[in-house]
Amino acid sequence: MNIRITLKTFLSRHLSPPRIFVLSFVAVILLGAILLRLPFSARKGSLSIVDALFTSTSSVCVTGLIVVDTGTDLSTVGQVVTLLLIQVGGLGIITFSTVFFVLMGRGISFKGREIVQSTFLHTPRKDFIAIAKSVFWFSFLFEFLGVLLLFLRFSREFPLGVAVYQAIYHAVSAFNNAGFSLFSDSFISYQGDLFINLTIMGLLVIGGIGFIVQYEVFSRAKGSVERLSVHTKIVLITTAILIVGGAFLFYLFEKDHMIREVPIQNKILVSLFQSVTPRTCGFNTVDIGLLTNATLLLLVVLMFIGASPGSTGGGVKTTSAALLLLMLWNRSKGNEDVNIFNRTIPREIVGRTISILFASAFSISIIASVLLIVGAGNLPPVESRHFFVEYLFETVSAFGTVGLSMGVTSRLNDAQKLAIIIMMFVGRVGPLTLAFSLSRRKAGEGLTYAEEGVMVG
Repeated sequence: MNIRITLKTFLSRHLSPPRIFVLSFVAVILLGAILLRLPFSARKGSLSIVDALFTSTSSVCVTGLIVVDTGTDLSTVGQVVTLLLIQVGGLGIITFSTVFFVLMGRGISFKGREIVQSTFLHTPRKDFIAIAKSVFWFSFLFEFLGVLLLFLRFSREFPLGVAVYQAIYHAVSAFNNAGFSLFSDSFISYQGDLFINLTIMGLLVIGGIGFIVQYEVFSRAKGSVERLSVHTKIVLITTAILIVGGAFLFYLFEKDHMIREVPIQNKILVSLFQSVTPRTCGFNTVDIGLLTNATLLLLVVLMFIGASPGSTGGGVKTTSAALLLLMLWNRSKGNEDVNIFNRTIPREIVGRTISILFASAFSISIIASVLLIVGAGNLPPVESRHFFVEYLFETVSAFGTVGLSMGVTSRLNDAQKLAIIIMMFVGRVGPLTLAFSLSRRKAGEGLTYAEEGVMVG
């Protein structure tokens, strides 16, 4: 009895919400790696330990980078394992357990409530239970609609059972912004298919805007709330700008190159699809490795920004990018605070945004450097110059949990794969959350000394 009390006290004292959040992902990743390592998960032999860990991490972190072909190298069991990992990773194991307890009529622990609120909400709310349930039901609803729409299309070219399976896999992968596909060329074969393009893009956008935004928009449509929050307005406006602006720039950069000889409808679809998918989903309808340098830079920026907070996607988030630009705009007008929609954003949030952006850029620089150092080989600098673009693209894709690749993922050595695994994990849980989980001191604690100025700028 004393041992039980001591253990409970130890865990309650040392398992802070950030640590529980991080450890839940670690536990699922390790479990997934074990399952994928078993012989029944692959068609020919067993995956190596590193490849199994890579595939599990990519699935749980809803990234989509692959070192083995999901459709041909993994067995049906292995594919189902990745599908379950994607679903659990997209919503988070804590969310699943919380919603389960709510549906069972049981109470939620304070730490569980804090984790779910910090994951899906911008501010604590009284209707937390209703929102927690909506996370589950919205996911089920949109994935079901995606399955239905994709099945209608796939049933024209696949047997009934195969069409259902393909529809389920790609709908879940799309809504969770995972980018795993059973097709070896992703969706290049469906480049001009209006029905599939619109369905996949719809799932990506809905899954990427965040559950609180879905909840507020739905509540506003029902008339149960009078106005949308500043968070939801920023997310919707920023998302629309990134999609339209990204599609326009993609078209501008590739109209004389990649999409020069395709029909006008395909040009529009390709531009829109490649504008939506870099913001945390690795589906593609063109060969990424053949794009122009300007387009690759555009994709890197979109991947770095990523999806919105409280969603299944990664990146620094749309709100962080928007707040940074709003801060610069307000400072240029002499305002110390960030004002938007007749509201002032708390300075704490602005400071956190800057920290997230810096920590993310720093993490990407470290991992990209590791890839270059351990993978350059003995080639002369001129002949190995292309590695810089490829490895930087790969690193940002891993951080943004995107999954787009210039075709180098399968050629990475084990050391590089481990570096990408770390990057995918950091990108999914967030660099600051990971730092807080490793720190012995709570956020905000620390010594304060007398202030002294330094020159900047």
